[in-house]
Amino acid sequence: MPIDAAKAVAAEPRSAEIAWDHKDVQLYHLGLGAGVPATDPDELRYTLESRLHVLPSFATVAGAGMGVVGGLGAPGIDIDLAAVLHGGQSITLHRPLPVSGRAVSTSRVAAVYDKGKAAVLVLRSEAADSDGPLWTSDAQIFVRGEGGWGGDRGPSERLVVPDRAPDATVERPVREDQALLYRLSGDWNPLHADPEFAKLAGFDRPILHGLCSYGMTLKAVVDTLLGGDVTRVRGYRTRFAGIVFPGETLRIRMWRLTDADAGDAGDRVQVTVTAAERDDAPVLADTVVTVVTVADPS
Repeated sequence: MPIDAAKAVAAEPRSAEIAWDHKDVQLYHLGLGAGVPATDPDELRYTLESRLHVLPSFATVAGAGMGVVGGLGAPGIDIDLAAVLHGGQSITLHRPLPVSGRAVSTSRVAAVYDKGKAAVLVLRSEAADSDGPLWTSDAQIFVRGEGGWGGDRGPSERLVVPDRAPDATVERPVREDQALLYRLSGDWNPLHADPEFAKLAGFDRPILHGLCSYGMTLKAVVDTLLGGDVTRVRGYRTRFAGIVFPGETLRIRMWRLTDADAGDAGDRVQVTVTAAERDDAPVLADTVVTVVTVADPS
């Protein structure tokens, strides 16, 4: 079997220094579709260096040193990229991300699960700078055809969509060239650019990066429900439930969770994302943004 689960989990973590500056942040935001309209003050927070703030999902590409594809080179893992799909992603923010910075990123395979027809790798990255921890990120990677060895199936949490109308619904178009721009932030998987490679993976044309739709969704939540304040985001997780093709439209539905909905402390926003042109085909599911509560000024 190309995946040796015990060897992968037991391997020593790999560390690397990473760095980024305002140009990396701006390129990432542009890859998510920021900057439309170009002179909108709300969009300038994502595109103009003198007003720049950092969307927390930037953590998935910061430094572009040890991303998802890089993690697939860990000891005990020898797989075909054409069999790989990004199954889920979570980020925990320990403090707001700076516009420029240097940090040490430590990555390891945190778990390997046997889903029968596929294996799931949990690739964990933790970043810290001289002031302490910045973020912890978990990527769940499905590897088709590599399950069935009798290992732990792992967790299988599914969220129930609230039985009421969303508090907000927005649509975000995906440009035809968006995957080509987004990949400049460091995810060079040819699945998102090369039509021939996409066919080998079972798609008739390249698909959008899951992490691009992930970032677009967080931007929509921040802009729509959080007053544009990126510092309120403390965590963000999703399951990639379907694909998106460049040129399609994301339909993003958001629910503010009450204490009864959440079942625990802290404010949260639950989100579903679908492809509008394909009869609301699922794109992101089991999606939650954990946010800092803002005190009522009254």
